[in-house]
Amino acid sequence: MLTIKEQYITELKKQLLYEMKTEKRSGIYGLTQRTMAYNSNRIEGSTLTEHQTASMFETGTISSEEDMFVRTKDIEEMTGHFRMFNQTLQTLDQPLSIDIIKQMHYNLKVGVFEDMANGYPCGEFKNRTNYVSNITTTPPENVLRDMTALLNTYLQIKEPSIKDLAEFHAKYENIHPFQDGNGRTGRMILFRESLRHNMVPIIIRNENKPIYTNCLNQAQTNGNIRNLAEYFEQEQDRFFEETKTTVLPYDIVKHDEQRKEAGNLTERLDTTKSTEPDIK
Repeated sequence: MLTIKEQYITELKKQLLYEMKTEKRSGIYGLTQRTMAYNSNRIEGSTLTEHQTASMFETGTISSEEDMFVRTKDIEEMTGHFRMFNQTLQTLDQPLSIDIIKQMHYNLKVGVFEDMANGYPCGEFKNRTNYVSNITTTPPENVLRDMTALLNTYLQIKEPSIKDLAEFHAKYENIHPFQDGNGRTGRMILFRESLRHNMVPIIIRNENKPIYTNCLNQAQTNGNIRNLAEYFEQEQDRFFEETKTTVLPYDIVKHDEQRKEAGNLTERLDTTKSTEPDIK
């Protein structure tokens, strides 16, 4: 008998693909698109609000809020993120590859005027050295070599764990293969690979950016993967709790909650019995 999370993952994949194909924007596909796009872009400094992100996705329009200005780049990259998400779902049946990662970057960045003006490659690896905090990134001439080695090691793992995904993410961000857009492509790979390998998707929330960046930096500088993996698990739990009644029928969710409560009650009773004094 399948666990509730196994049922959830099966249904989630089916619904995401079906709703994308039928252009349904009021279900789990729309919710996941908006959640992923808003948070991942916001982490990188986007000024667009959740409401504006939803408006762009649902109606193709955007309104100014409280007389604030909206950067053209933010709109271009938000549209690109929507495209990148769709490509991710369309390639779920394929192993992760350099071509797929480059396609992600192309979909994210094609049409971003600022990148074109700066001469940044779109859908290709970086051609200039880039810098990230206290991390030494891979120089342009070694990116293909390091990305190939990273993927070869990762693809040897038949059933990746959350720790494997955390390790891959830390190394990917350390390579920093593109001129710009590395965080967003890296987080989309996390989403893709967790879903592809039947795990609850990992979506990093902007409100948890300090935790995320600190755990990521620990993994990159001293090899502490555990904290990053544990943080990813927290985000998985949150997404599952927020979306389980959208993906699964209410009676299945309610039955699982009742079963858990019964188990907790039994455990509490057993604990009480074990602490009672032995009266003779």
